Amino acid sequence: MLTKYVNNNNFYAPPPVAGSSRPSARFAGTPIIGAKSRRGGSAVYLVSFLLTFDFDAFAEDALETGGRAALVVAVAFVGVRLLQGLLSPLIRVAVREQMAAEPEIEIEKRIDTLSHVIYRTAVVVVAVVVTVTLLPEFGVNAGPMIAGLGLAGLAVGFGAQNLVRDVINGVFILVENQYAKNDVVSIGGISGLVEDINLRRTVLRDLDGTVHFIPHSQIGTTSNLTKGYSRVNFNVRVAYDSDVDKVFAVIDRVGKELAEDPAYAASIKDPPHALRVDGFTDTAIEVKVLGETLPLEQWTVMGEMRRRLKKAFDEEGIVIPYPYKTPGGDARVVVRPQPAED
Repeated sequence: MLTKYVNNNNFYAPPPVAGSSRPSARFAGTPIIGAKSRRGGSAVYLVSFLLTFDFDAFAEDALETGGRAALVVAVAFVGVRLLQGLLSPLIRVAVREQMAAEPEIEIEKRIDTLSHVIYRTAVVVVAVVVTVTLLPEFGVNAGPMIAGLGLAGLAVGFGAQNLVRDVINGVFILVENQYAKNDVVSIGGISGLVEDINLRRTVLRDLDGTVHFIPHSQIGTTSNLTKGYSRVNFNVRVAYDSDVDKVFAVIDRVGKELAEDPAYAASIKDPPHALRVDGFTDTAIEVKVLGETLPLEQWTVMGEMRRRLKKAFDEEGIVIPYPYKTPGGDARVVVRPQPAED
């Protein structure tokens, strides 16, 4: 309201009327704010306003208001920086005490997730408080606005029930530690790495690089593939005329060698080994191979285990049956390599 800086006791005295020493009677006694003329009234109004504007009072008031606003912003900034510096250590101490028996990777994922969510939520709260604090400094009455926001929030609560469910489910996900950032999970048929999580939604990236945004209200059952530990779990097929005991011995030997390899030793908790004969098919015996790894390492270990098993089976003469088609189109299965024809 700039009019409060105008001295209304001053009056505008326009130039005398042509051929007379008297000012125009039409302007005599006219307050500055209302002074206009038929020829260029806007210019007269502007000049009158500037002549009577109290720039000193305006500058003093602006400096005072700006100083208070800068102080509020500075305090908020320092508070956020302090929160950022203290949040991670405090959460780290609390989580390590709560998850003392858990693997280090699980503890780090939990700390990262809680720090990320709590910090972002706190920043939003601080921004709202700063905005409400600064509004009165610029002549805006924040009381009715806050009351209006409360009514609007109530209306939104009734109309946006899914949003409320998103937040409530998000709180339970975090409190129960169902999954965290950098976990691999399956939600509603979508599997991927948890790239981000907040109170409202979870972001997954699948192996194709596609990013999926999943609202928490749509989450029913969640499968965490990397919580605590992961498993090597696959079947190996061998021909029926293979020596099963020899197959078991070769699998156990390869698994032990893999676990002793410095490149994989830190990732393996229990070396891959032959667990049992898992089934019989029309063409092969299926042997179950099982082991334990750190979270997220099972796919790397399984790939290397399969590679080494193929080489070991070739060296030991153990056949992995495979299908092929005859020139006539009939499907057959090779169970033993055929000698080369002379």
